[in-house]
Amino acid sequence: MPASSVRLLRLLGLLQRRASWSGADLAERLEVDARTVRRDVERLRSLGYQIDGVPGVAGGYHLGGGQDVPPMLFEDDEAMAIAVVLGLSAAAAVPGIERSALTALAKLDRLLPPRLRARLAALRHATVSLIPPSEVVSTEALILLAEACDNHQRALFSYRSHDGRGSERRVEPHRLVATDRRWYLVAFDLDREDWRTFRVDRVSSVVVPGHTFVPRPLRDPGRLVAEGITTSHYTHTAVVVVKAPLEEVAPIIAPHVGVLSGEGATTTLLELGIDDFAWLAGYLIGLGLEFEVREPAPLRAYMATLGARLSEAHGD
Repeated sequence: MPASSVRLLRLLGLLQRRASWSGADLAERLEVDARTVRRDVERLRSLGYQIDGVPGVAGGYHLGGGQDVPPMLFEDDEAMAIAVVLGLSAAAAVPGIERSALTALAKLDRLLPPRLRARLAALRHATVSLIPPSEVVSTEALILLAEACDNHQRALFSYRSHDGRGSERRVEPHRLVATDRRWYLVAFDLDREDWRTFRVDRVSSVVVPGHTFVPRPLRDPGRLVAEGITTSHYTHTAVVVVKAPLEEVAPIIAPHVGVLSGEGATTTLLELGIDDFAWLAGYLIGLGLEFEVREPAPLRAYMATLGARLSEAHGD
């Protein structure tokens, strides 16, 4: 790298480290004269960095915020701190930032020097999570799968199903979806020739060999995940009409509970899988909204019996 480019990076690092620098201090740190400092500041400005300068004895330079986020330089401890925080955010599927955190983590992991990568791996290995052991998500697997989604590259991995059976999967990754504290991969399964959703905490031995593919159209990966986690592996599928508009119901019923769809301007359809009628009755009553169970018939009968008991116990 040319000496002038190295000096620019050093200057940028200094400006990011402290709120304000005098021209003399910068010249001393960079071992150049004041004219060279002014010229390098202008070069950084031409690259999109907003550097404000105040002339005079009490003046100096400070790095301001522009319209776009420019490239930044981090010290070793700063890079480690960011990687740890991003890793925790991604693994916990923090609502609203999960994809951004994962994308940033993927970029940072690629750029970390070997010494920091080794330290970060040791830290992750030594960290104890309060998430149940069966649901711990591998940050490395998340990063590989996120890159495979973005780069349209096939992925191979081992997968453990809900009943503990293992299988090897060849997929075309499409999107990672976060809900509550779990990550799901939406992908086209090449051996089963259909779309599938995979819990990432059940994925292991991820390999991305580099084979690219043309993405297949999929309208709503989030809904595919919601349908899979709210109706699969349950004894009954309940259909409930909630007597309130979709925009009022959606903030109340989490996506991992059931699939919502508008049914007219004033009602919302809720579909979910259940094993326990008593749980669903308590959940629906707790919503504080009027509702009617449409299916299945045994659940309707249960709700009618429960309603009669409550009415008898609490009637005048």
